[in-house]
Amino acid sequence: MGKRILAQRRGRGSSVFICPSWKRVGDIKYRELDEKEKNGKLTGKVVALLHDPGRGAPVAKIALEDGSSQLVVAPEGIYVGQEIAIGSEAPLAVGNILPLLKIPDGSLICNVERIPNDGGKFARTSGSYAVVLAHDSNKVTIKLPSGKMIALNPNCRATIGIVAAGGRTEKPMLKAGATYHLSKVKAWKPVTVRGKAMNAVSHPHGGGQHPTGGTPVPRTAPPGQKVGHIASKKTGRH
Repeated sequence: MGKRILAQRRGRGSSVFICPSWKRVGDIKYRELDEKEKNGKLTGKVVALLHDPGRGAPVAKIALEDGSSQLVVAPEGIYVGQEIAIGSEAPLAVGNILPLLKIPDGSLICNVERIPNDGGKFARTSGSYAVVLAHDSNKVTIKLPSGKMIALNPNCRATIGIVAAGGRTEKPMLKAGATYHLSKVKAWKPVTVRGKAMNAVSHPHGGGQHPTGGTPVPRTAPPGQKVGHIASKKTGRH
């Protein structure tokens, strides 16, 4: 009798595949928008630069003048003790948080909100940034790190600058242990065996003297069958 395939074990949610979210430092997003931020500016100070397990970019903890604090993705060049301004009247400087309406064309921004007050969704990975392209009466067009251009609400907030740790991916893993520890905090299963290299009892692709590529399966297939090319329109090389 063969063992359950990887897709089935992952779906069961055992300790190997559970994301260790309890290790994280907290919610990395902008705080709720208030009137002072809408009509003026709120000042704060960077009190710490933290490492968030599983996240490539550092996290900045900002203590605000009203006694609250927030955790945000740290842009390149930020430092402990730096004064941060948040709001529509904040100056254009690295680390400050402004609505897109107040950010001029050509500016490099990060941690951009998709809809107002969602805390930030775009350009949050290490070294990434978006570019403000154009302002219209009711929308602001930006270019995402992928190259895609989207139109957003002018009231969406963004941080001025590029996300820190841009050279992180240039260093190779060097040893298996580095990949192991990275996978542990991301709930990855780093070492996998191809299904077609297995015996027939262990995987739907297994068996046969000359195994070929994966078999297309529908998107509605159960976990035991959903392996290989999931609902693929094209298979093989053309």
